Amino acid sequence: MADVHPPKIRRRSLLALGAAAWAAPLYLQAQTAARTLRFSWWGGSGRHEATLKAIALFERDHPGVRIKAEYMGFAGYLERLTTQIAGRSEPDVMQINWAWLAMFSKRGTGFRDLRQHADLIDFPEFDESDLAYADIGGKLNALPASFTARVLLWNQAAFNRAGLALPRTWDELFAAGRAFRRANGTKAYALDGELYDMILLSLAQIQQTHGKAYLHPHEPRVEMSAEAALEWVRLYRRLIDEEVATPLPLRASLGGAEKPTEQQPDWVVGNWAGNYTWDSVISLRRSTLNAQQQLALGEFPTVPSPLDSGMFGRPTLMYAVSRNSREPDVAARFVNYMTTSAKAHEVLGRTRGLPGTRKAFATVQASGKASPLELAAFEQIANVRRSGRLSRPSPLFEHARMHRFMREIFERVAYRKVSDAEAAQRLVHEGQALIQRIG
Repeated sequence: MADVHPPKIRRRSLLALGAAAWAAPLYLQAQTAARTLRFSWWGGSGRHEATLKAIALFERDHPGVRIKAEYMGFAGYLERLTTQIAGRSEPDVMQINWAWLAMFSKRGTGFRDLRQHADLIDFPEFDESDLAYADIGGKLNALPASFTARVLLWNQAAFNRAGLALPRTWDELFAAGRAFRRANGTKAYALDGELYDMILLSLAQIQQTHGKAYLHPHEPRVEMSAEAALEWVRLYRRLIDEEVATPLPLRASLGGAEKPTEQQPDWVVGNWAGNYTWDSVISLRRSTLNAQQQLALGEFPTVPSPLDSGMFGRPTLMYAVSRNSREPDVAARFVNYMTTSAKAHEVLGRTRGLPGTRKAFATVQASGKASPLELAAFEQIANVRRSGRLSRPSPLFEHARMHRFMREIFERVAYRKVSDAEAAQRLVHEGQALIQRIG
C-alpha cells in the first residue's frame, strides 16, 4: 500500500510554528512528533489518485499530522476490514458501505460516535436526512460522502435507430423488449443489468403496488407478504421471458454474470440500450460508448396511484472512525475535511459520487466536473427525496449474507431450477429465519 509522507518537521521548527500553524486546541500545537492516522478505502485508479492529492492537502494544512494511505480494489476489502476489526487493528478512518453498519455496529457502539466531536465537524453542511442513515441508537457512526439511488439510463441513439421512443411506464418498458429486438436483431436487448440490478428493478414495482419493502426498515423481519413475493419473482421472470433484459445465462457466457455493463461489447456499440444502475456510476457507463451512441436519463416507471416511489437509495459511501483510534479528534477533523471541504473537493471531484454537503457540491458543480446527465439524475433523485417518497431501506437488505441469499434464489429462477412459487416461499420463510440470525 502507498503512503503519503509530508516533509519531516524538526522539533524546533514545529514548536516555532505556534498558533498560526494549526487552528486547533492548544494541546495539538504542543505535539513534537507527527501524529499518524491510518485511512483505508477501496476504489479505482481515479479515486486513488484524487484521494492521495486530498490527503496531501490535509497534511499541508495540518502540520504535524501524517495520513497513512491503505487502499485497494473492492475485491477483498470487506474481508480484510472484518479481520482487522475483529483483531482491533482497524485503521483510524475507514471508508465503508452503509450496509456494513449493520454488520459492525448493530447497537451503535462499533464505531466512534461522531456527535462527540461536534466542535470539529461542520454539521450544518449536512442534510439531517443523510446523517440519519448513520444514526444507530442515538450515536452517529459515520459521515456520508454522498447519496445515490437507482435510475434508468437509455441509449437514445439506439432507440432512435429502432424507431422507438424511450420507455416511460412499466407497460412501455415491457413493450420495448421484443420491439427493440425486431428492429435491431437477436443480439439486441432494450435493457442490460447484473442480477442485483434486475432484482431491484423488479422490486421497485412491487413496492409501488403494495407500499412495503422486502425487509422492514427498522425491525429485523420480512415485511413482504407471500403474495407480493410471488409477484416479485414473476416480474423478474417476465423481464427475461419477454426479452426485455439480458438473460443471466447469456451474461455468464460473455465473461461472467457480474461483468460490468460498460465492459460489455454489445453495450459499447448500442446493441444493449438501457441500464438500471446507481446514478454515481453514470460516468462509467458512458465512458466506453462509441461516438455514435448517446446516453439519456429515463423517467422512473410508476404504477397508477403508487403507494411508494419504489426508488432504492442510500449513502454511496461513508467514513467511520475507529472506536479504538488513539487520535479521535484528528480523525474527526479528517473526515470533516473529506466531506465538507471545498478545497478537498477541488481534487476529489465526483470520485465518490456528487458530494452531499453544500459547499462541496457547489464546488464540484462550479468546476464543471459533473456532466449535465449526472446533474439531471441527481435532481431526479432529489425531487423524490424532497417529496418524502423515497423510503429508507433496511440496512440488512444489503447485508452480505442477505445479499448472497437473494442472489442464490434469483439465480435459480434465472436458470429455471426452481418454480416461482417455491422461490417466493423461500424469500419469505428462509428470509425471515436469516434476518433473525443476522439482525
